[in-house]
Amino acid sequence: MAALEESFPRGGTRKIHKSEKPFQQLVEQDNLFNISNEEEPTKRKKQQKEPAKIKKLKIEKKASKKSIKEKFEILSIESLCEGMRILGCVKEVNELELVISLPNGLQGFVQVTEICDAYTKKLNEQVAQEEPLKDLLRLPELFSPGMLVRCVVSSLDIKERGKKSVKLSLNPKNVNRVLSAEVLKPGMLLTGTVSSLEDHGYLVDIGIGGTRAFLPLQKAQEYIRQKNKGAKLNVGQYLTCIIEEVKSNGGVVSLSIGHSEISAAFATEEQNWTLNNLLPGLVVRAQVQKVTQFGLTLNFLTVFTGLVDFMHLEPKKVGTYFSNQAVRACILCIHPRTRAVRLSLRPVFLQPGRPLVRISCQHLGAVLDDVPVQGFFSKAGATFRLKDGALAYARLSHLSNSKKVFNAEAFKPGNTHRCRIIDYSQMDELALLSLRTSVIEAQYLRYHDIKTGAVVKGTVLTIKPFGILVKVGEQMRGLVPPMHLADILIKNPEKKYHIGDEVKCRVLLCDPEAKKLIMTLKKTLVMSKLPAITCYDDAKPGLQTHGFIIRVKDYGCIVKFYNDIQGLVPKHELSAQYISDPEKVFYIGQVVKVVVLNCEPSKERMLLSFKLLNDPEPKNKSVGNGQKKGKVVNTGQLVDVKVLEKTKDGLEVAVLPHNIPAFLPTPHLSDHVANGPLLYHWLQAGDTLHRVLCLSQSEKHVLLCRKPALVSTVAGGQDPKSFSEIQPGMLLIGFVKSIKDYGVFVQFPSGLSGLAPKGIMSDKFVTTPSDHFVEGQTVVAKVTNVDEEKQRMLLSLRLSDCALGEPASTSLLLLSQCLEELQGVRSLMSSRDSVLIQTLAEMTPGMVLDLVVQEVLEDGSVVFSGGPVPDLVLRASRYHRAGQVVESGEKKKVVILNVDMLKLEVHVSLSWDLVNRRTKKLKKGSQHQAIVQHLEESFAVASLVETGHLVAFSLTSHLNDTFRFDSEKLQVGQGVCLTLKTTEPGVTGLLLAVEGPAAKRTMRQTRKDSETVEEEEEEEEPALAGTQKKHTLAIGDIVTGTVKSIKATHVVVTLEDGIIGCIHASHILDDVPVGTSPTTKLKVGKTVTARVIGGRDVKTLKFLPISHPRFIRTILELSVRPRELEKNGHTALDTYSISPVEKIKQYRTGQTVTCFLKRYNVVKKWLEVEIAPDIRGRIPMLLTSLSFKVLKHPDKKFQIGQALKATVVGPDSSKAFLCLSLIGPHKLEKGELAMGRVVKVIPYKGLTVAFPFGKMGRVSIFHLSDSYSEAPLEDFVPEKIVRCYVLSSEDHELTLSLRSSRTNPETKSKIEDPEINSIQDIKEGQVLRGYVKSVQSNGVLLGLGPSVVGLAQYSYVSQCSWPKNDLDSKYLPEGKLLTAKVLSLNYQKNLIELSLLPSDTGKPDVFSTSLDLPLLKQEERRGEAKERDQKEEKEKKKSQKRKKKKKSLKGQVEVKLHSQEKKEPQRPQGKQGKRERQESESEQERVNKRPKKAGALEEDDSSVEVYYREGEEEIEEPNVLPKGKQAKPAEVPRLQLSSGFLWDVGLDSLTPALPPRGESSDSEEDEKPHQPTKKKSKKERELEKQKVEKELCRIEEALMDPGRQPESADDFDRLVLSSPNSSILWLQYMAFHLQATEIEKARAVAERALKTISFREEQEKLNVWVAFLNLENMYGSQESLSKVFERAVQYNEPLKVFLHLADIYTKSGKLKEAGELYNRMLKRFHQEKAIWVKYGAFVLRGSQAGASHRVLQRALECLPTKEHVDVISKFAQLEFQLGDAERGKAIFESILSTYPKRTDVWSVYIDMLIKHGSQKEVRDIFERVIHLSLAPKRMKFFFKRYLDFEKQHGTEKDVQAVKTKALEYVEAKSSVLED
Repeated sequence: MAALEESFPRGGTRKIHKSEKPFQQLVEQDNLFNISNEEEPTKRKKQQKEPAKIKKLKIEKKASKKSIKEKFEILSIESLCEGMRILGCVKEVNELELVISLPNGLQGFVQVTEICDAYTKKLNEQVAQEEPLKDLLRLPELFSPGMLVRCVVSSLDIKERGKKSVKLSLNPKNVNRVLSAEVLKPGMLLTGTVSSLEDHGYLVDIGIGGTRAFLPLQKAQEYIRQKNKGAKLNVGQYLTCIIEEVKSNGGVVSLSIGHSEISAAFATEEQNWTLNNLLPGLVVRAQVQKVTQFGLTLNFLTVFTGLVDFMHLEPKKVGTYFSNQAVRACILCIHPRTRAVRLSLRPVFLQPGRPLVRISCQHLGAVLDDVPVQGFFSKAGATFRLKDGALAYARLSHLSNSKKVFNAEAFKPGNTHRCRIIDYSQMDELALLSLRTSVIEAQYLRYHDIKTGAVVKGTVLTIKPFGILVKVGEQMRGLVPPMHLADILIKNPEKKYHIGDEVKCRVLLCDPEAKKLIMTLKKTLVMSKLPAITCYDDAKPGLQTHGFIIRVKDYGCIVKFYNDIQGLVPKHELSAQYISDPEKVFYIGQVVKVVVLNCEPSKERMLLSFKLLNDPEPKNKSVGNGQKKGKVVNTGQLVDVKVLEKTKDGLEVAVLPHNIPAFLPTPHLSDHVANGPLLYHWLQAGDTLHRVLCLSQSEKHVLLCRKPALVSTVAGGQDPKSFSEIQPGMLLIGFVKSIKDYGVFVQFPSGLSGLAPKGIMSDKFVTTPSDHFVEGQTVVAKVTNVDEEKQRMLLSLRLSDCALGEPASTSLLLLSQCLEELQGVRSLMSSRDSVLIQTLAEMTPGMVLDLVVQEVLEDGSVVFSGGPVPDLVLRASRYHRAGQVVESGEKKKVVILNVDMLKLEVHVSLSWDLVNRRTKKLKKGSQHQAIVQHLEESFAVASLVETGHLVAFSLTSHLNDTFRFDSEKLQVGQGVCLTLKTTEPGVTGLLLAVEGPAAKRTMRQTRKDSETVEEEEEEEEPALAGTQKKHTLAIGDIVTGTVKSIKATHVVVTLEDGIIGCIHASHILDDVPVGTSPTTKLKVGKTVTARVIGGRDVKTLKFLPISHPRFIRTILELSVRPRELEKNGHTALDTYSISPVEKIKQYRTGQTVTCFLKRYNVVKKWLEVEIAPDIRGRIPMLLTSLSFKVLKHPDKKFQIGQALKATVVGPDSSKAFLCLSLIGPHKLEKGELAMGRVVKVIPYKGLTVAFPFGKMGRVSIFHLSDSYSEAPLEDFVPEKIVRCYVLSSEDHELTLSLRSSRTNPETKSKIEDPEINSIQDIKEGQVLRGYVKSVQSNGVLLGLGPSVVGLAQYSYVSQCSWPKNDLDSKYLPEGKLLTAKVLSLNYQKNLIELSLLPSDTGKPDVFSTSLDLPLLKQEERRGEAKERDQKEEKEKKKSQKRKKKKKSLKGQVEVKLHSQEKKEPQRPQGKQGKRERQESESEQERVNKRPKKAGALEEDDSSVEVYYREGEEEIEEPNVLPKGKQAKPAEVPRLQLSSGFLWDVGLDSLTPALPPRGESSDSEEDEKPHQPTKKKSKKERELEKQKVEKELCRIEEALMDPGRQPESADDFDRLVLSSPNSSILWLQYMAFHLQATEIEKARAVAERALKTISFREEQEKLNVWVAFLNLENMYGSQESLSKVFERAVQYNEPLKVFLHLADIYTKSGKLKEAGELYNRMLKRFHQEKAIWVKYGAFVLRGSQAGASHRVLQRALECLPTKEHVDVISKFAQLEFQLGDAERGKAIFESILSTYPKRTDVWSVYIDMLIKHGSQKEVRDIFERVIHLSLAPKRMKFFFKRYLDFEKQHGTEKDVQAVKTKALEYVEAKSSVLED
């Protein structure tokens, strides 16, 4: 202390010179420390401002010393505050935070998100991407210990026990917040972080708003080379920079990070620093103002004062400081409120940019005795002098064990203490000490001190689900995982361990860097004296140690030691005895003693054994020897065995004759998975099994198999014995050995095995292999790959690879085997003593029994009694009741379907068809329709529809065919097509059959409502099930309970004594608002007071009267309605009506009720609701809304529990529910609108539509739309919902219309084709459209309305003369849409004569001009018609003959060229159109049966045979447009081809534009197909060859024809090759693929187009991009659309692409997306006038008038002033066109009041008024214009317009008036000129 006093003389003894005095006064006035409430509590007196007048006060020396000491109090956590700027040093760098050393031994933390904004953004990107970013460095790569950083205190968090934690931020935005752009000056020293790398340097974030800081590359080179090891700077890298240059008033700043410049940087007065913006780390020139024993007061930057505490004096100069001494100092911190500045004189801080060198202390952890106190600071701590003379510091909290026992007197200077060095403060270069006993005596101080395997003591901190946290030392804690809490696994650790318990643990793993410590409390490991293995090198063979099991597998156990070292104990090393299933013997977490067998440290592999080397040999040698003496069973040998006993997994057997013990697992008893457990169940000790195969044998273990497939394979010698025999492609029979996630291992009888990987395990997609196969299952495998070196093979189990022959024969074989095994089980059963079992064994399917109904169960099934044996259970399911009403005690005849030999139950059916079988001789191989009656795992029992015989058929056609998707699984009641294989039932009682194709299955017929028992009961809540406790409550009692759970339509309440009650939604509120959910008013846990209004039986769920004996066990129905709770205000539920049907009779049709939605039944398509607790209802989907949107997503409109207002449509008498409607009474009367569902689509006729409650209606083809189309029925498929208008409801059949003029009359859409219901609706000369009915002998019949037909005679069909039978079917097929003119009407006979001629209709000729048919002269027309009539008869006969001869190949189109060896390439066969695929089978049959006229082929038939499916042509042809005739442009939908497209084509249709051949005549065409085929002569063959060549020449010519329309992908490929830059061709190509709904191909074409089109053709490329965007918008996802859009923006002018996409969104009705896109555009192109105008139009289209006004305001703010008038004018025009015309006028008037001489605006205003205003308004505006004082030329223009307007709209008088005004104007002008 004496030394200190010498160095710092007490008080200011030196006299002050006069010259110093004024300076001193100035400084003291500005010394802000004296007003500090932290540094100096006593306020300074204001009188100091007048020192001349007042004498200095004499202060006692002691008081003076105290105030100085308080003034120099060192920093403590209490003296820090948020926003304080402070210099720190990086102490530790972790992955997610930095530990920062602060002055005076303090410490803070910087989170990873507090580095800078750019780094945080990158981190967020990395998190979103879920994979590391390449250019993002980790914190340890950005920061290193010793770096000096400027920080700001962001928060002071209080931790447990009141400790404070200092959170810091390095973000330049926070650190430099005190600066602004204006104060920046060259030479200023700042810190920042790299935010991005640019071409010529780096952008640095210095956190100053409005300033862009740039670090040029050349200025950073030196730093990169010296400090960054040559690597580029990265985002987030922390830099100390100096400002080189300031531009644009601080807007742009140029930086440098050169070492020499930064280290020499000083803060100067010129830089205008103030106390508000001073930053830590700045070096200043200062002058010592006052020297005290605790530190110095400095004066710096002329006017500021700061403190230097004793820790921050220069160590070498301590004691040499004097007043007015010039020094250099570094600012350490600035207090934001008191403006107190602390500085440091230590040399390490005086060179900015240099890291601290000394960052650790060598004696860390050392305990020191008798360390003397140097000084004590009441708020911070104490300093000590170490033996080497160095200063050390102890914080206040470390001076004593607790605050209570702290004694300040003990820390007088010179007192000695025992302490320990616990840390090192880099900022003060001081060792930090602790005097706390717990710290001095602690075993470990840091994680680095703890060694793996060490035994440590600790205290339990917390018990969590993930383990126990144990405190090991100060700031150190370790985790004990749940597995390690004890030697055995414990479920409730809190029972054994308590918080605060002292525990002894052993360290399993310690990672000091990550501060991770894992320990174990397993007593065996903690107390173990055996050597611990902490690395693989420790594991020497023969070493015994303790470990613990972490995994148990089939192949052995994995044992773990310390430091994550682990080894494998193979299966054979687990025990001296064989262990078949290790999982049953060992468990995870088990502590085991092991011996090391082998260790390879380089590979980190270790082999262990549980068989300890010094253990004695097992004593059961005699057993082994006994076995050896006897005969050994060899692998592959067939033996007989005797069952000894049953174990859990199979049978223990003895191999005869030597009684060798062996094991036969259950799955190996049969090839059929289901039969294994059955055989296992009925086999018993003593039974003998023959021909059993030995799979494997070892000394102690023989494994057997009884699978017939494997036995026959081995017996036939087809099993390869060694690996060398196996070749790829071989089919082998084996069994599934094990199933893994990646595949299935298959073993073969010889012991060889292979892997079937997941990809080739099945033809179906495999999600989890265990769904497809089970262990032990017999399979057929195909070898795909053999690796002889590794003795491995890969197998395929796919059915397509492993077929064993015809599926039908395999299926029959499997069925026969299965039934044979079941017969074997029956024989086992018949040998049992039990009469019941013997009876069951004799029962076979098909037997008819007379039984008595015992009980009808709740699920609708029936249990019978009265069988041959009393205990026999006979059961008929609800389906097999066949809708019969049965009562207990009634006698019934039943037929046995199947006998369940495991459950000992008999499944029977009451079906009349099965009980009363019809006798009919059945033929082997005949096909029959059957109905599935019963399903087993591998076969099904069905009944023939014709006779009622029971038939069995296999559900699998192969051993590997075991997996079915839910949609493929058969169901009881489903129809199947079977082929009989036996005609007499054998011992099994069943006929055997094979199932036909799955396509012929039909769905189960839904019975009429009257037949069925009540549909599936809704599952009641679990809270309501079970046994209810007894209660003594009566109806009307008031009870109190707690809400237990809230369900959709009721609330479950727990009353006293655990009694359960229920509050229905209808009993919560007196008046329920529609749309609300009353149950949400009650919250779980809330106490409610309710009144008992009824009781529901627990079993039947029916409400019981209070007099019922079971009432005391009911679930109480409660009410909390305020009205019910009033005195005598309650009403009890009607509990006396037994049947719910009676309860619903009180509701009348048309009555309105409030109901509560319980659920939406997706299958039945109805809403299930509850009106009251005991009254339920159903709302069919079609009665929920008239809106398609609601019907599509009912779940969005209706929420569960919601209250709905519904109308009663009618109670359903057969069921206990009400039928309700949400759209009013459901009356299908004339003029009503209703929603229906399409049931059937009838080609050329119309639709059949079904309504709820079984009503049906028809829609004529003429009532589908207001505008007829070529394919009117294309958009209608069964199940589609349509909105219908009822035209009439006579004759019990509804006539409907779907025309929008009927269903939506308010839309007033244009009616292109008016309704024609009778001849009265037609006028002569009217042009109408209609559909071709048929082509008759006298002309073409054209349907004009549902019951109106007109006739166009042949002479009025076409102006061409055409072959009468050729072109009818092609150009006039049934259903073709034609335009006709009405020539004459005969109302009496109902005759309408039509003309189809182009001259009458204005449409192209019916027959294409490309056919080059000769034109008919006017006089020829009638003669022509007569001839046609005669020929018609002949044609009919010929076509009938031809029909018989033509073969019909289903679904095929073949074109054969006779005598042509080299086939020409033909068009690929297309799939059937989507519309056709969806057509139901019955529909297809109906079409096939229709008589069809087969038009003769255009070409000569002799060389071309055409096979086609009848009926198909009739469906396809209406879609074909006449060749050469394009569809109208208006009819072309977006992105579709203009011409039709045929799928089924022959050679003739490859020549669409060819002239007809002259030599081929009709007669030739007709006769040739009928000529008997005879051998052709050489000459004939030669002629034929020539003919074929000519044919090919014609085809080639046609392909070269430039006018030809492309019809295939090849055609388009040729076209785009010839014109690669034509976007229209590419778009047609895309449309071609889209027509066939091949979206991916269309995408591929778009990509090709973008690559192919030249980069110079910008517009063409843009066209393709727009089409691509259109395609993705219509058919793609939002994600795919945005990807294409981003690419389009890169390759084109962005503005154009944005505008196109906005148009696409708008047109497709995606207004939300369009709005978002416009907002993006406005941010990016806010200077573009066109966008603002387009956005305004968009907003107005969306009827947002107010929004358009806001858009205009924003536009005017963003656009330059010169554009304003133009934009306002445009918005005014938009108001006229799309918005409010009055508002448009107001805007124009506003512009013209400001700019009256803008003639362009006047002109536009006049245009708008002419279009949208009245004539008076137009005249008014003209009057105003012509009185303006404008240039004569402009006035002339307006007069001329006025005159034109009056000529068009006015009278002669008005025109004359305008002329007069013009004359007056001219005269006035000329007089002015003369004057």
